[in-house]
Amino acid sequence: MNMSTRKEHLAAATVADPRWSAVAARDPACDGRFVYSVASTGVYCRPSCAARRPRPENVAFHAGPAEAERAGFRPCRRCRPDRPSLAESHARMVAGLCRTIESAEQAPTLDALAREAGMSPHHLQRVFKALVGLSPRQYAAAHRAQRLRERLGGGGRVTDAIYDAGFGSSGRFYENANEVLGMTPTVWRAGGANTEIRFAIGQCSLGAILVAASERGVCAILIGDDPEALARDLQDRFPRAALVGGDADFEKTVATVVGFVEAPRLGLELPLDVRGTAFQQRVWQALRDIPPGSTASYTEIAARIGAPKSVRAVAGACAANAIAVAIPCHRVVRTDGGLAGYRWGVARKRALLEREAAQ
Repeated sequence: MNMSTRKEHLAAATVADPRWSAVAARDPACDGRFVYSVASTGVYCRPSCAARRPRPENVAFHAGPAEAERAGFRPCRRCRPDRPSLAESHARMVAGLCRTIESAEQAPTLDALAREAGMSPHHLQRVFKALVGLSPRQYAAAHRAQRLRERLGGGGRVTDAIYDAGFGSSGRFYENANEVLGMTPTVWRAGGANTEIRFAIGQCSLGAILVAASERGVCAILIGDDPEALARDLQDRFPRAALVGGDADFEKTVATVVGFVEAPRLGLELPLDVRGTAFQQRVWQALRDIPPGSTASYTEIAARIGAPKSVRAVAGACAANAIAVAIPCHRVVRTDGGLAGYRWGVARKRALLEREAAQ
């Protein structure tokens, strides 16, 4: 093989490697995942290095700095790949602030957190939200709500649980109890006791389908093969709620949902009782904004909600969705267009997408 042919083969192998696209785009999201070396200069760099793009035949990829240095390359003086990246430094800093928020009796102010981080409040707000998906204030509220659930589960007076969780005023808490717990704390402690949830199970082309609704709206649409398993799932979600079989009027709601499953472009105009964290609510709203026949990647959803670093958290929110088709997590795919896991089965996800694309 002559020199020219060898270079062509090396260049083709580099361009075919998915890491090359990250180098070509100087993608900071890939910093820390790998480094690349350049034979003509003898240095190795981060994917985001701002240096002139090297010729692909001179490039080799390495798992990290140690591997690149064992191969005889030295760190680039421009991007300093042997040191923690800015993203890694930010991740450690934000993790520390999360611990500060969690251990504080009262939520720290943004200014106090900014002083601890050595940043301006505006810059901290932007960095924190990009990594966590929530602002520091929203993170504190979510953690406070979690502490309240733990305190309520431990017995004792409801008022004590409210103050122990960090709420400064019981009156202010009760104004927002539905947003925090989805119901009053007394009812929540009782496992949904005295909350009436109507439900019915029907059949659709995807199998058995359970539709449940509280007085606020549809709170669950579950799909599966076993109707009894769907009923148990609903009971586990509301262990002490009064589960009531739907009457003739409610059967119309089930028929509406089934009709939407069969013909998604008809739309589903039903009130929803959506309960989740602030971050989950933002993800689920972004899913509802995806029109039938279209898809979006987890990365795109993270960017749309202003949390580009929270791709895994977006996937977690999709997995936590209990209102199938109405909150269309089936329209979220991998970056390469592949179908990732779906709570109700990848085959059902594929069927829904094919059905939407054909209409």
